[in-house]
Formats: sequence, structure tokens, C-alpha cells
Amino acid sequence: MIALTLDRIAEITGAAVGGPVRPESVVDGPVVIDSRQAAPGSLFVALNGERVDGHDYAEAAVAAGAVAVLASRPVPVPHLLAPGGDDAVVEALARLARHAARELGSPERGDRAAEIIGVTGSSGKTTTKDLIAQVVGRLGATIAPAGSFNNEIGHPLTVLRADEDTRHLVLEVAARGIGHIAHLCRVAPPRIGVVLNVGSAHMGEFGDRDAIAKAKGELVEALPEGGPKGSGGVAILNADDPKVSAMSSRTRARTVTYGLAEDAQVRASDVVLGDTGAPSFTLHLGGESARVQLALVGAHQVHNALAAAAVADELGMDADGIAEALGAATPASRWRMEVTEHAGVTLVNDAYNANPESMRAALATLGALARERRAVAVLGHMAELGEDGRSEHEGIGELAADTGVSHLLVVGDGAEGIAVGAERAAQQGRWSGETVRVADAEAAAAALRGLMRAGDVVIVKGSRVAALERVIDLITKGDDQ
Repeated sequence: MIALTLDRIAEITGAAVGGPVRPESVVDGPVVIDSRQAAPGSLFVALNGERVDGHDYAEAAVAAGAVAVLASRPVPVPHLLAPGGDDAVVEALARLARHAARELGSPERGDRAAEIIGVTGSSGKTTTKDLIAQVVGRLGATIAPAGSFNNEIGHPLTVLRADEDTRHLVLEVAARGIGHIAHLCRVAPPRIGVVLNVGSAHMGEFGDRDAIAKAKGELVEALPEGGPKGSGGVAILNADDPKVSAMSSRTRARTVTYGLAEDAQVRASDVVLGDTGAPSFTLHLGGESARVQLALVGAHQVHNALAAAAVADELGMDADGIAEALGAATPASRWRMEVTEHAGVTLVNDAYNANPESMRAALATLGALARERRAVAVLGHMAELGEDGRSEHEGIGELAADTGVSHLLVVGDGAEGIAVGAERAAQQGRWSGETVRVADAEAAAAALRGLMRAGDVVIVKGSRVAALERVIDLITKGDDQ
């Protein structure tokens, strides 16, 4: 983070300096919530988690080099006290990140000012964030969260990784309710906001897609007034999603559209899905065009790549440079379309999370990869879908059957609707495959071992609660995992 003395941090956060502390001590290292990550110059944030209380590790963090601990109760080491429990500590963390973002993005820094880019959507946020970071990283030092560090704790921690050399902050912003994205945007106000899609994720919390669109649109509402290219607020909107394109009316920023639509300002044409499942396409932007060959798997990656291209174009990259950078980009976050080979079987680990839209994309990818080979799908529960959950699961089961999978492994009681949908397709004579119900990841791995054969393509997908990433680990590394 940018270097700050403890007394200045106390002033920014509203915390009180306490313990055997020297107020002039400087924090210039990482801000961490895991004492094992504490290092010289760091600040350790003590949170009370479900299983451990960070305050119990305050001394260990300081022994490892932390300058002080941001805490909600006194600890026997140098600390900044924000009394009031975890909420007070999280708010203090947000204030510190807000200060850092304001300092780094200050116009007074001229061309050294950091660009803040926010990314949201019902699906694809993490992959698109990773793509943007890899592409714009060619223009200067870039900070992006690891995985899906996108909530009220992960967001400020990511901002606080930035330092004087940072030129781009690519931030994933997620919503579990109305007002969440607006809060994250106050912590680190973006100049560029990317909205990918409005889907079914968290339908149980929001109730309907209009409410989801309202929440996602908080990103474009937070953007500053638009200006000429390279300045002012910019809302980058998916032209192929009506609820996203409609957000142009909710922002004072300049809008840039992307997609397959003919009138999209950043557009893809001639999309081809190769034998490896990686798509290629012709990129059109600003009167330029270039052929892009992605290394990422799945036709849905085209839209993610177009969003990244729109950001890079705004920051001054030309079409050829963007195409080359997109082609060189690799998966940066785990369990998202990770493709490996094991004993002659192609394994696709897409188990980080699941909703109906991402399930459909995964099954389309499975079909493209398999072609003439046997396709096997291991599918788990899609959480937080609300009252439509059962019908959505059944629809995915029917789609899996229509994709032509030879074996469908349905994991857990919550995914029962997937099995029902596939069996309905079988009863209607549309499918001749086999449905196998299993209890958990371990049972799924055992069943897979018994049916896999060389040449098969297997995809694994489910919501985080199902922990299906273990299926691939158990298959490839053994039962000691």
C-alpha cells in the first residue's frame, strides 16, 4: 500500500492508537487478514470469523513483521482500535482503502494517476476481470483481486495492494442486495464500469431480474460524467443483453457497447469454436479490425474478451495490440474452465460456481469439446435461485440430455431437479444416456472412476456449496486429497 504512518492511519480510519506503539511507525507493506501473510511493514486486520478470532493471532502477526493490528478490542501489541466489533473494523478498512484510491487516482498525479475499473454481472465477472488485468497490464502496473475477492472485505484489501507504481486497479464488484455495489464504488470510485449481463444468480435474494438489474446498474450510476475518449466516466455495456444496454439511461458517463450485435461499437464477427473448445473471432473497434485466437475455453469467452477489448481501447491500445494480448491471456483464477488431461480423458473443472446461464455455457462447451467423443457431465446444485430453482434445475437436466451426454452424474439432493429433467427427456425418447445420482464429491469421483474411458470429455460444475472442485482433484491426485 502507499506508505502511511500509524497516526495518519488512525486519523483516516477514526481508530485510536493503542498498545506499545510508536505513532510515527510507517505501514508500507500489505494489509492482510491472515496472520500467516503478515510481513515486514504490513498491517494485520483482526476479524472475528466463524472458526477463529483474528485477535488471537495479533501477536503472531506482529512477530512476523506487522507494524500494528487494526482491531475491535485491545491486544497486547501495537494496534489501532476501532471499537464496535467487526463492523467497525470493516468500516475502518473501507475508509483506509477510500483514502488510498483517492490519492492514487488524483488528477494531480497526471499520467501517473491510477485508472480504476469496475466489473460486474451475474456471471463471468472473475474471468473478465482477469482478462482485463492481463491485457491492460501491458500498459503499466496493474492490480486485480485474486479469484473472486469482491465483497466488503476483499474489495478494500485489493485496493490497498496498490502503491505509487500502480497504473490500473481492476476491481470485481458483486451484489448480494441493493446498495452493495454502490457501497463498493464509494470505497474505490471507478472511471470505467463494465456490466456483463443480468442473469439468474442470486434470484432468491433479489426476487426477479429487474431487481438484479437495479443492483448491477449501481455501477454505472457511480461513474463520473463522460468526456472525450480517454477521459471522464465510461460505461461499457453488453449490447446483446437488453437489461444491460438499457442501463445507458442510468448513467451520466459516456457509453460504449460491445457484443455480436451489428451496431455494437466493439464487435465480434466470424466466431469459430476450435477443436480445443477455444474460440476465435474478428474484433472490430474504432474502424480497425484484427483476428483474435483465445486460449480460454468456451464460446461464452467471446463476450468476456470483447468487454476487455473495450476497456483496453479506452486506455489507448490499438486493435492489433489488443488482439495479441487477448490471445496470450490464460486462466488466472482456479476452477473456471480449467482443462487438463488425465489417462486419456479431457477433464474440465468449472466448479467454482453455477447458475443457469453459466451451466448452459458449460454444457455448450462440453458439446463443442466432445464432438464425436463421449461426453460426461458432473453437475451439482445451483444455489440461491429462489422459487424458480426446481424448474431451472430441471431445464438444465433436459439441456444436458439434449447436449448428448452419455452419463449425467447428479451430485446431492439439491440438484435432484437436474436428474428429473434428464429422465424426462429419456422418457420422451430424446435421450439414451444414463443418470447417476451421488451424494457428494467423493461419491462422484468414485462413480467417475468406474465409467471413464480414454477419449472421454468430462465437465464438473456446481455452486460453491457443493465443493465439486474436489472431484477433479480426487480423480487426478488420488483419495489423499
